[in-house]
Amino acid sequence: MNTHFFGDTAVLLGRTLRHITRSPDTIITVSIMPIALMLLFRYVFGGAINTGQGPGHYVNYQLPGILLITIATGISYTTLRLYTDMHNGIFERFQSLPIARSSVLWAHVLTSVVSTLISLVIVVLIALPMGFRSGAGAPAWLAVAGIAVLLTLALTWIAVIAGLSAKTAEGGSAYAYPLIFLPFISSAFVPTRTMPGPVRAFADNQPMTSITNTIRDLLARQPVSTSIWTALAWCLGILIVAYALAMATYHRKIA
Repeated sequence: MNTHFFGDTAVLLGRTLRHITRSPDTIITVSIMPIALMLLFRYVFGGAINTGQGPGHYVNYQLPGILLITIATGISYTTLRLYTDMHNGIFERFQSLPIARSSVLWAHVLTSVVSTLISLVIVVLIALPMGFRSGAGAPAWLAVAGIAVLLTLALTWIAVIAGLSAKTAEGGSAYAYPLIFLPFISSAFVPTRTMPGPVRAFADNQPMTSITNTIRDLLARQPVSTSIWTALAWCLGILIVAYALAMATYHRKIA
């Protein structure tokens, strides 16, 4: 690895973060859909969904799933930024400089993490006047933040593959739609026990369910079940595979 990797990444991270600060509407746009879904489920569907906690507590039940949708929505902008850099000749300019090549991708990935965390904070703040309450202490909130960062990293590296491979900006961004849809077929909004057999089998064994259950237990100050290990295994597994594929795609593109 280039000995200047961290310095190069920091410089390029500053460049991509400036793009975010100059167009804060990106963060606002990322937050709008999750907030709209949170309002819809809280005030339209929430009263009809029995989670065993009472209708007034449904916002507590649904918030972990809304946070996952926020992450999935935000990383689509990483695809767009990468696609733009690829087709504007920015990558070719960076190749002519004595910098670590992977630092270009890491700058985009870390920018995704920062902007996503800001969007998550906005969503949680909006949830408060809707009735969200949590007695979780600082360690639990740090654990939730850690899981959110790990999932963002994992999904963002998938976004990198899409951004490097896409033929159009729209096509690259569209990859995020299945990721946004996944929380709906999980325990994010209803208990999986209410689902038909085949759907329940899929919901119980896909990553969003274990991640949702872990975050929900942490925020509710409940003992964390073995789902935390399943959640971490999913996040790390996706991260490792996506990173390897993204780097292979990058080296093939710039070869």
